[in-house]
Amino acid sequence: MPRLSTLAYALFSLLICASFVRGHDHHDELSEEESNKPTDSILWIHILLQAAVWGVLFPVGMVLGITRSRWHVPLQSVGFLLTAGGYILGHSHGGRQFLPSAHGVFASVLFAPIAIQFVLGVYLKLHIHEASIRPWAVRLHGIVGKAYPILGWTQMLFGAMAYRGYCRGGHLEQCLAHYIMGSGFIAYGVIIAILFLVGEAWVRRTGRSPEWWDSWTIMLWGIVNTFTEHRGSTWSVKDMQHTLVFFFGWAGGLLGILLARNNKRNVVPGIILILTGWGMSEHAQHLMLSTKVHAIFGYTLMLAGVTRIIEVCFFSSPSKAAVEIVEDDNTSDHTLAEPSPRFPNPSRYVASDDSDKSVAGKAFRHLPSFLLVASGILFMSGTDEELEFVHKNEMDHVTYILIMFSIAFILYAHIVYLIHLYATTGRNAPSKEERERNNGIPMTPRNKWYSRVPNADSGVGGEPLHVVGEDDEEDA
Repeated sequence: MPRLSTLAYALFSLLICASFVRGHDHHDELSEEESNKPTDSILWIHILLQAAVWGVLFPVGMVLGITRSRWHVPLQSVGFLLTAGGYILGHSHGGRQFLPSAHGVFASVLFAPIAIQFVLGVYLKLHIHEASIRPWAVRLHGIVGKAYPILGWTQMLFGAMAYRGYCRGGHLEQCLAHYIMGSGFIAYGVIIAILFLVGEAWVRRTGRSPEWWDSWTIMLWGIVNTFTEHRGSTWSVKDMQHTLVFFFGWAGGLLGILLARNNKRNVVPGIILILTGWGMSEHAQHLMLSTKVHAIFGYTLMLAGVTRIIEVCFFSSPSKAAVEIVEDDNTSDHTLAEPSPRFPNPSRYVASDDSDKSVAGKAFRHLPSFLLVASGILFMSGTDEELEFVHKNEMDHVTYILIMFSIAFILYAHIVYLIHLYATTGRNAPSKEERERNNGIPMTPRNKWYSRVPNADSGVGGEPLHVVGEDDEEDA
């Protein structure tokens, strides 16, 4: 414990000191020479380091925290140290200068969740106040930890805006619309991927089908945006289009909620995606390049809606074996993923089988998720300032769109990897016996990277005496 305390105080002190470091000041006004200076190596290191920490290291650490992996604390500690160093580098670079921005303000704001998460992590390692304060600290630690990917994504977007000088003056509203809604499509794709790949236990505990959650999100999002898309006293064609896209969204969301009663699945969210995509594909823009990018975004979103409907209609019914095993379960349609190692009880979930339909369904469920992520990336890349920059550099729409799809592939690969980590690490790591049973071949001793953390109910060697399941308190 002395070694842990020393490390804790050292890292926390470094974070506090870093928040007061200022290598240079941002200027309220910049000359053309200052804004056009080349980016020096220190700033590049800052960009790459913070992107790696907030985009990769912290999300991986978050997943390892959820599964209670023994590598959660070391990984997050390294992340704290690196992000403090990145903060210092961000205020120590020379060369190109930047105007004050949300990126700089949010960098200081981020020290609040970092400090909260760090202090709570140290407190939980002490294992004190087990019956009073600790349960609440566990919950708060989990909430703050799960917010890290959202905080990191937001800060990286702010950083891109600051670097290019986007979203200022009259461009702010359009910027917010594209970046917020594009991020929303990506989040939608992430949630669908989680539900389809590892989320059946949670879905069944809630007693709600995926479309019930989809429809509520679409309806609430539509209500808010119906009253925010028009400003001023005159209505333009674009104002009408934007407003009606969200109006039919909340109207359709209401229908989807009604049809999703009793854990029933429906195609309404898919229809809404198709209509939204069609509207955006016909959304004329000032530049031909912009019109084509918006059209591809619309087609991609339409395809996401089509694949969502196909998944519901053709890949959601249970196999005969599944019906026989779950014959006492008449409260659902048996629509989601196979049982996970964490929730193996066959009395609740669809049995995993090797039928052609089952294999095809598992593969097909990646399509709606990936297409939603790609739609979000395309929509975020469609602001006037971005496309004017592309146009001035004489890049055609094909090259630009392929770059965006490449980014979508990389991002979705990262999402799937994090989901894989959740299913295979910490308390969710399959035992040697489970792996032998699944593969049908002799297995070598369990790799130390996937060993479970011993707890109060563990037997010799850290093997659990019970299946860690839905009644456990700690989730991070």
